[in-house]
Amino acid sequence: MAPEHANPHQIRALFSRAMSAMYREEVPAYGTLMELVRDVNSEVLSGAPEERARLEELGELERIDEERHGAIRLGTPRELFTMRRLFAVMGMHPVGYYDLSVAGVPVHSTAFRPLEEAALRRNPFRVFTSLLRLDLLDDAELRAAAAEVLDTREIYTTGCLELIDKAEADGGLSEADAERFVAEAVETFRWHAEANVPHALYQRLHDAHRLVADVVAFKGPHINHLTPRTLDIDRVQEMMPERGIAPKAVVEGPPTRTVPILLRQTSFKALDEPVSFPPSATNGETAITGRHTARFGEIEQRGIALTPAGQGLYDRLLAETRSRITPAADGSNADAYRATLAEVFTAFPDDLATLRKDGLGYFRYSATGKPCNDPSRGVDALIAEGCLRADPIIYEDFLPVSAAGIFQSNLGDGAAQAFVANPNRARFEEDLGAPVHDLFHRYAETEARSLAESRVALSRTLQKA
Repeated sequence: MAPEHANPHQIRALFSRAMSAMYREEVPAYGTLMELVRDVNSEVLSGAPEERARLEELGELERIDEERHGAIRLGTPRELFTMRRLFAVMGMHPVGYYDLSVAGVPVHSTAFRPLEEAALRRNPFRVFTSLLRLDLLDDAELRAAAAEVLDTREIYTTGCLELIDKAEADGGLSEADAERFVAEAVETFRWHAEANVPHALYQRLHDAHRLVADVVAFKGPHINHLTPRTLDIDRVQEMMPERGIAPKAVVEGPPTRTVPILLRQTSFKALDEPVSFPPSATNGETAITGRHTARFGEIEQRGIALTPAGQGLYDRLLAETRSRITPAADGSNADAYRATLAEVFTAFPDDLATLRKDGLGYFRYSATGKPCNDPSRGVDALIAEGCLRADPIIYEDFLPVSAAGIFQSNLGDGAAQAFVANPNRARFEEDLGAPVHDLFHRYAETEARSLAESRVALSRTLQKA
């Protein structure tokens, strides 16, 4: 990056704030949600000064107010390929492969986010990005009609494409170009109340799957939610009705725990919005105004990142829970589902020491400054002596079942349809134009690096003693 170029982290922060301002204007309840999350976080930190001090010491306090994730759905490999290039301009890269067909949603996905710890601390903006899989639809005629619509649309402005090319050719953008880039890029994610298909085709797409209609029938991949991070999602869930917001019936993800793990999410109901449908050139259908339901408000609470062993245990326990009871979109069995979830998850250790010793979670190690006799000893001995500390590494990624659960709860049980689990990571990466980063590798690398750096620091302390 040349000295005159804007830092990608700076561009990401500008983009995140521009997206937030746009979404607040489009969905006023988002502003109410932001105020609620800010109030709850302030309440939590005021009541837990030790936790506040810990977050501040680790450099993780300021990021909480900045933290957002969004979600978009793309229609074609070409759109995905360009989206990867767009996010790269602001230091965001594809992490993880998610097959949502296992949960009845015909997409596969990745999450674009920063990779390095310093970048995540500055602004951990993420966008969960899905690619529609028309191949999972049974109706060949409908697949062809949808593909024809998608092949003719262009979701990026000319200015945006030119600035992506310039950033790649020059190794970055000037500050003036970066501001232009953000303004142009935001247009891709703006809501358009005019459909690009007649209502009859929209209805066929909708009947095949509501998400298919959301992707195919519009001019671009409107951002369907922006999600702030709370430190107490149960408190947010409890207070949402007091702010005039109706929450979904159950929080997605693991149950309430002393040590939060992975990701918990809740949302308010999707908006039912007016849409103008154009006339049909083939069957005489006139232009009409209809309705579309897609955009909603979401909140998340993030816990410790789990190792493959921890993730495997989580997946097994969640599967066991859902084999006993599946949460209904209307909330009719919410209490029973929460009780079953809590009961099943008693098998998952709920203290940091056990999570670490059993190899279930990832930790960031740091030297406390206290001298120790032998820095080469095992981690347990160094922690027991008080010269090494272990802090949980925050989970930066997503859970496919939770993502599908949020979607289905907003659009009704009918949104969940029977698709055979059909992961195709190789095809996704081919369409993306790059491999996705392995999320377990990223956390393991962070843990190993922190331990190596801590041993060096302990050795230096010993030498000075």
